[in-house]
Amino acid sequence: MTVAHITGSARGIGRSIALRLAQDGHDIALSDLPSMSEELEKTRSEVAAHGVRTIALTGDVSDHDSVRALMTDTADQLGSLDVIVANAGIAQTKALLDVTPEEYDKVHAVNGRGMFLCYTEAARVMIAQGTGGKIIGASSIAGHKGFPLLGIYSSSKFGVRALTQAAAQEWAEHGITVNAYCPGIVDTNMWVEVDRDLGAINGVEKGESMKAMAAGITLGRVSTGEDVAAYVSYLAGPDSNYMTGQSALIDGGMLFV
Repeated sequence: MTVAHITGSARGIGRSIALRLAQDGHDIALSDLPSMSEELEKTRSEVAAHGVRTIALTGDVSDHDSVRALMTDTADQLGSLDVIVANAGIAQTKALLDVTPEEYDKVHAVNGRGMFLCYTEAARVMIAQGTGGKIIGASSIAGHKGFPLLGIYSSSKFGVRALTQAAAQEWAEHGITVNAYCPGIVDTNMWVEVDRDLGAINGVEKGESMKAMAAGITLGRVSTGEDVAAYVSYLAGPDSNYMTGQSALIDGGMLFV
């Protein structure tokens, strides 16, 4: 039985991924910030109901020691680390000329540095095990197209794609595949916050910004966490063994690249 660790899994897409991978039969390590402990424990109980072993860990993906502990504790407590889903991320909605250097650093500390740390520390564990593994990262449609008022977020998600391509080439010799998923508009707390902030900037009512963006979705609806989790299930399983270095759009047909 394989062991999968999902960061940022107390709620949202991360929670959906954890539940789907548990349904697939993976043992699950969940992690999120200490401030999310209550929601994390609730998710752990939901995951455990699928009959798999599961643990809940807290940590900060932007902190090196914390990430190292998350990866090694997973392997120590569950016996191995076979899949890492580096899902944790944050967004910022702001005009570029209004973004401070400190705000830039905050977004990239989680979405850039955090992704680098999760990839590399998971790879160290997998290489030591000698049995290969699956490294999966969260990019975004904003990793394929820079969006106005989401410029800093977009730049961080472009970086995930580059890191994914480089890591895939460096670690292939160890039997490790590295891929990313690129959601579009997902019905999660993060997108509710983006809608709120866009509305405040553009002077429109709550829900109107998301509605306007959703109008460009070919399939006619925003996605759910389960839509994204279904693709991550493929990346985490054996059917994707010949796929690496890719960052696929799961956006209902917003972008065509």
